[in-house]
Amino acid sequence: MTTRLSLLFPACALVAGLFAGAPPAAFSQDATARLLLTAARVSIAGTSNIHEFTASTTDVKLTRLALAPGVAGPDLLNAAVKPGSLDEFEIIVKAGTLTSPKEGLDKNMWKALKTTLFPDIVFRMTRLDGQPGALRAIGVLTIAGVAKDVTFNLNAAANASTITVIGEVPLLMTDYGITPPKAMLGMLKTDPKITVTFEVVLAAPQTLTR
Repeated sequence: MTTRLSLLFPACALVAGLFAGAPPAAFSQDATARLLLTAARVSIAGTSNIHEFTASTTDVKLTRLALAPGVAGPDLLNAAVKPGSLDEFEIIVKAGTLTSPKEGLDKNMWKALKTTLFPDIVFRMTRLDGQPGALRAIGVLTIAGVAKDVTFNLNAAANASTITVIGEVPLLMTDYGITPPKAMLGMLKTDPKITVTFEVVLAAPQTLTR
């Protein structure tokens, strides 16, 4: 059985459904930034020898976002989803806010993620390349205090007021020094393979006042 851990970016209608009724994403960023984080979700989906599992959070902070020189003007949103448009992008997820609908999973998950010692999951993008409609994010993902280079495909779409971006990356828990959680006296064993998916909605500041 494979394990999926979901973190960022489908079509706008799907993301709207994901965030409907969800609390606003927490974020910290420069108020003068040309793009603002308006909603985000990080989800974890996986399997064990007994059942599948998921966990998610909307407690996502955008700590760095810098557009490349020349990415501005009335067509800002469309320009921002093109290769080479981002110079800096970093988000922080509070690992201890990941929760699952499966009873009893959360504490084992937080223990495995070492949330007491390493409360933050951090993704820092170093490059956005590829081609329109087939973007590729290259950066560093830090989980449980272990940083690894990652590369994954993105789907990004801009409309009149927002940018919606979705991407996912398959991982092995063991690559980050995480022991796959066990439960029920060892009868339940978690597959080490996971997928991380980031779902983010960004807007230009002026669109928020319309």
